[in-house]
Amino acid sequence: MKMYQLPELKYKSSEILRWLWIAWKGNRLQASFNAAIGLAGVAVSLMQVWAVKHAIDVASGFVAGNIYWSVGLMGILILCDFALNICGIWVRNLLGIKAQNRMQQQMLDRILRSEWQGKEARHSGDVLNRLEFDVNNVVNFLTETLPNSLSTLCMFLGAFCYLASMDWRLTLIITFMVPLFIGVSKIYVRQMRKLSREVRNSDSKVQSVLQETIQHRMLIKTMESDDVMVGRLEDTQSELRSNVVRRTKFSVMSNLILNFGFASGYLIAFLWAAVRMSAGTLTFGGMTAFLQLVNRIQGPARSLMKLVPSFVSVFTAAERLMELEENPLEEQGDAICLASPCGVRFENVSYTYAGNTGTTLENLSFDFYPGSCTAILGETGAGKTTLIRMILSLIQPQQGQVYIYNATKQYHLSPLLRTNLVYVPQGNTLMSGTIRENLRLGKLDATEEEMREALRQSCAEFVFDLPEGLDTVCSEQGGGLSEGQAQRIAIARALLRDRSIMLFDEATSALDTETERQLLHNLMAEQQKTIIFITHRPAVVDYCDQTLTIKKLGKHRRPQAQNADNDNVKS
Repeated sequence: MKMYQLPELKYKSSEILRWLWIAWKGNRLQASFNAAIGLAGVAVSLMQVWAVKHAIDVASGFVAGNIYWSVGLMGILILCDFALNICGIWVRNLLGIKAQNRMQQQMLDRILRSEWQGKEARHSGDVLNRLEFDVNNVVNFLTETLPNSLSTLCMFLGAFCYLASMDWRLTLIITFMVPLFIGVSKIYVRQMRKLSREVRNSDSKVQSVLQETIQHRMLIKTMESDDVMVGRLEDTQSELRSNVVRRTKFSVMSNLILNFGFASGYLIAFLWAAVRMSAGTLTFGGMTAFLQLVNRIQGPARSLMKLVPSFVSVFTAAERLMELEENPLEEQGDAICLASPCGVRFENVSYTYAGNTGTTLENLSFDFYPGSCTAILGETGAGKTTLIRMILSLIQPQQGQVYIYNATKQYHLSPLLRTNLVYVPQGNTLMSGTIRENLRLGKLDATEEEMREALRQSCAEFVFDLPEGLDTVCSEQGGGLSEGQAQRIAIARALLRDRSIMLFDEATSALDTETERQLLHNLMAEQQKTIIFITHRPAVVDYCDQTLTIKKLGKHRRPQAQNADNDNVKS
């Protein structure tokens, strides 16, 4: 059957184990506590076996002793077991959430510091699914499942040795069964990894559809596409259900075989003990202890076998998180801040996106000189956004050089020089929270007066007239504000960042003419700034002292921009 064919895996087991080892280093405290509690539980459990055997033998007169003291010892051990369970709950709840939060922060930090890829390889819903469910899976395994498996193994070995001291023949039979379980489990693990991966990927697709539908529900309502989106959700859910059914079939069949083996083993052990007791070579208390030990062996053995799905699940989760780390990191180090004013110069720059048949930028040379105001013009797809991405060091030129410079220094543009720039993207870029919180993304320690001045410069004085003022709460994507209001707050946030070079991508598209002119007048009052606009608005061009016009020529060839004697640079 196709289901039982061993799959090819993306990462080797050794690579995943190495990744899990590194992840475990940050969770040693909780893992150590859980391991200590588990080992103490093993000791208490084996002592309970002896205490029950001793009490029965005392009651039956086989050994001398006080029955009240024997039962009292059993009660003390039960209380110890309760106390250990309570300790385990406290450790799991107090330290577990901290461990999960810490790993999510580390993964998010890694994603934010990685190189920008342009077209994202994974849907944001898929990434969120991994950061939530896969991180939780890995943390639970490292801090709970793995330490508990240590105590389970100790329980198995302790009960095994205890049973061996009572009857070495049965112990020998059990020993011969271990290699068989190991061989079967290896096949089981590989197949379950494949099936679990398919289930987790399908679950990510479901979350992606849900997220996009909720995020764009206004568009869906106006397009009357409710049934389409619900149908799309049903298709992805159907795929998820199908994969869950396949995994469940495999798991049920595997567990059926396993449980049949355990049941057969228990019946054999019971028959063996009954024969010995009838022959007078085993006391009633001894038989009770004998059967308890068999349970103490089979119970941990079952738990250890259940660890196989846990290992499969964590290997799948680790693989999915490792994929999030595949993008290389940006250049790391201390930010390099240049004194104002600064400029950006392109020298024979070319760039083509992967998979494109034509060149996006070809042999572009242009100087955004210090203190200048430049309008970048051009039709859609000509390369304006690519130009901005290079200035922001999100992408690097494939040919040529891009420099940032002032009167005394010059550097190749890199992420370490991004601190000299501020960017206002196209569209609504506000985040959920108060206006004050949105502004402080530009400057964390901004004072009330600084925020008021930035709002004034960006023509956003309307904030002062709101009932809650700066503490007005915006929903997701600035919900509750108009597009023009959201744009002006985004510009105020950029002004608070106060950097030498300011980039505006259609940042005034939602403003009326009079507000736009007043905003531009306020921006131009600061002569130390180098300002770059991507725009189609004539009012913006009128305020600029130079323009860069990029034209897309032909289907397979894009333009070449060159410096010219006048201020209008065309390609």
